[in-house]
Amino acid sequence: MARFSPECAVVLLEHLDTPVTRFLLSHPPLSRLFEPQKKEETSFTPEDAVLASVGIVKCSPDRGLLVSESMFLALEELIQACCAEDEGVPLVLVCGPKNTGKSTFNRYLINLLLNRLPSVEYMECDIGQTEFTPPGCVSLSNVTEPILGPPFTHQQTPRKMVYYGQTSCEQDTERYLDVVKYVFSSYKKEVPLVVNTMGWVKGEGLLLLIDIIRLLSPSHIVQMDVYDWKAMAPLTPQYVHLTPGLYTKGKQQGKCKQMGGSGAENWKPSEEEGDASAPEYKLLYVHPEFPRAGVAGEARVHSGILRDMSILGYLGQLQSPDIGAVLPLHSLVPYQVPFNAVALRVIHTDVAPTNIMYAVNAGWVGLCRIPDEIRCQTDGPVLLMQTPVCDCLGFGIVRGVEMEKKLYHILTPVPPENLRAVNCLLLGSIAIPNCVLVGQQGVEGEIPYVTSDYNYSILGSGKLKKKKHFKRREYAFECDYT
Repeated sequence: MARFSPECAVVLLEHLDTPVTRFLLSHPPLSRLFEPQKKEETSFTPEDAVLASVGIVKCSPDRGLLVSESMFLALEELIQACCAEDEGVPLVLVCGPKNTGKSTFNRYLINLLLNRLPSVEYMECDIGQTEFTPPGCVSLSNVTEPILGPPFTHQQTPRKMVYYGQTSCEQDTERYLDVVKYVFSSYKKEVPLVVNTMGWVKGEGLLLLIDIIRLLSPSHIVQMDVYDWKAMAPLTPQYVHLTPGLYTKGKQQGKCKQMGGSGAENWKPSEEEGDASAPEYKLLYVHPEFPRAGVAGEARVHSGILRDMSILGYLGQLQSPDIGAVLPLHSLVPYQVPFNAVALRVIHTDVAPTNIMYAVNAGWVGLCRIPDEIRCQTDGPVLLMQTPVCDCLGFGIVRGVEMEKKLYHILTPVPPENLRAVNCLLLGSIAIPNCVLVGQQGVEGEIPYVTSDYNYSILGSGKLKKKKHFKRREYAFECDYT
């Protein structure tokens, strides 16, 4: 190391062969996931040839990481603030429209900070594009290692996580704020915190962002926006001070929306606070300069694909760490959970009690812990009347529902010592990726839960969405209790 000057970089290459990658590659639509794209032959210097032999090649500007001058200046200031010992612990909130590079900025910032600090806290408030968890979660993670790949390559258990159950909070912004407040309460302010926010910054989305700023009280706000397309107003301290949010009021606003949630009303400003001075934080502008920045429909990879990949990355943890054949999910032994051992709640829609089991069968569920003891006079399912704001310990697939023995069969990588604390199953609108259902290898006869010959006029039935990125037939769910 002494031979290298500070201007040099040492690249350590490791073969990406893990249980997760092997599981991903076992699905035919993803079998070529890590193969490099074919490019036109170009002239290489000897050094380039060595790099090319291990997969490092020159890329066009539209595929590389373009660090604009504004991004460089913002990173420089944030690193200085986070490493200063006499200015408190910074809280950095990153916001901006979709496809402006918020996730890339966060990764880059965290990796630079980890060169100087032992750890960085990361709070995920973007339930549609999560970094360390499957989609639909608000979480707080302690990051100690560089973030080098897309989310599906580094799924991990956060310090605190709540399963919101949807990829958008527009239907229930009140519960979303309750969840953010609950997760944020676990932050101990010992190391810098980077907060990622949603790309919904228009209309009520902007008002909700103002509420979040008031709730979290950041020391720095990084606002990402394209030069020639101002998607949102400059979030200066004065603007946030005067502008009413969705549930909080600005300085000149007489009334605010009332909240009936489970605690978010506790942080509404009082009359005195409403006239207080403007919040104190440093606003940093970052203007991304990569092609198609800010154009949501022009993202390199469709958001739905990334969500499916995160779920697959999580399910890959079920595979044995030993190098060997990949075991399909249907060959793994699930846990048996008695109906009366866990409470059940469908988050995203109203379901009649008589149809709850149809909804949860073959479903993706959050394995949660509620403080209340589960009490049931019968051995039937325990149904919650309201969606709780509670800790989520992980996720699982309900492989089947055994009505006679009153058992759920649940497949999950959560270790048994953590499963003992689970007493609640939350079912949201997030589904198992299509390729898991369609590509069940080694099954003789008809594939369970899937059919391509179905009567779509039946109430509640419908085709799985066909994503143009993967070539596949259209299939429909067909759930039963066998």
